[in-house]
Amino acid sequence: AAAADVQIQAQAPGVELNVSDTVNAAPDLVRIGAGVTTRAQTAQQAVRQNAAAMQKVVDRLKTLGVADKDIQTANFNLNAQFNYPNGGGSPVFAGYQASNEVTVRLHQIDKTGEILDALVAAGATNINGPDFMLADPTAAQQSARAEAYQRGQAMAQGYARMAGYTGVRLLEVSENVQLGGPPPPAPPMPVGFRAEAAKTPIQPGEVGTTVSLTLKYEMTR
Repeated sequence: AAAADVQIQAQAPGVELNVSDTVNAAPDLVRIGAGVTTRAQTAQQAVRQNAAAMQKVVDRLKTLGVADKDIQTANFNLNAQFNYPNGGGSPVFAGYQASNEVTVRLHQIDKTGEILDALVAAGATNINGPDFMLADPTAAQQSARAEAYQRGQAMAQGYARMAGYTGVRLLEVSENVQLGGPPPPAPPMPVGFRAEAAKTPIQPGEVGTTVSLTLKYEMTR
């Protein structure tokens, strides 16, 4: 996300630098995708079965303290299914598949493992995440921005001295912010997994906030 773009006309030789800095911090928000996929011979049956199964998942989330505002429908699909003969020929109709997915935000990341186990126990067949992040990355962005700018300023002054100049004047600043990316998708949980059989271990670690600056300077005497 471009956050700054300042330009001033240059009058002397200049230097352009690309500088970035990353600040790591413990996450305080986690996002999980959970859904249910059902199949039936008719579209109506597939949707009804899916609605009943998905309601169990949503109800279970609420009993664990997840607020309505932190549960959002992300996707709903209904598609006809066909079987394709190995030897060729016309596909054979095999019914309908319905899928419904929600995005869940957790503000208590220490409950992530418990929530994942509960989702599977409630009937969720599709789970994505967890994706750890900062609820408010402003402070991390400001810290990374300041460090990147200071390093860029020092580098530009070094180039100016090597070129026989005494200092630099800032001409242009552009910025790009990259928040910590999600981890690779977790492998599917096995059918028949029981929440009481094992607890899913979750390690939130740290997430990185990276600010990249493009700095243009004019050399001065």
